[in-house]
Amino acid sequence: MTRSPDLPARLLLVLLAATCGLAGARSSDRSQPMDIEAGRSDCGLGANATCTLSGNVIITQGSLRVVSARAVISQNNGTPSRAQLSGGVTLQQDMDDGDRIQAVAANVDYDMQSEVMVLTGNVTINQQRGSLNGQRVVYNLKTGQIESGGDGGGRVRMRILPKPAPAGGGSP
Repeated sequence: MTRSPDLPARLLLVLLAATCGLAGARSSDRSQPMDIEAGRSDCGLGANATCTLSGNVIITQGSLRVVSARAVISQNNGTPSRAQLSGGVTLQQDMDDGDRIQAVAANVDYDMQSEVMVLTGNVTINQQRGSLNGQRVVYNLKTGQIESGGDGGGRVRMRILPKPAPAGGGSP
């Protein structure tokens, strides 16, 4: 059964807002309309339904833009419970502080009940002041804890740039 992806849109918004929560996503984006494009949607009805969007899924809302090959949204007893984005996921969004976050991963799996998001497969998260790279990044939205690591002998790489020197101050 194919239908309008209104429910998946709301669920994906939760996922995307959570991803951007790493650095204070632009708060005005949540009040903007969300547009979703996909080659196909296949959505079930009922309290434990699943909705699958596929074929170059593009989600935009304000400054937020997310692209993935596929998105699967699951419900448990009528409540959104899980969102899985796969096939290469890119995300970019402006932050309230003027920064921009850009994230890339092969897959994103967001458990809405535990509020834990797992990004896997060549994960890169870039912001103005630095970057994080690894094979797996786990972000707990409840605690703010970020855990990253590599599979097997993989390594985590971070780069933190120094704060710019204050204007007019400093040594001669």
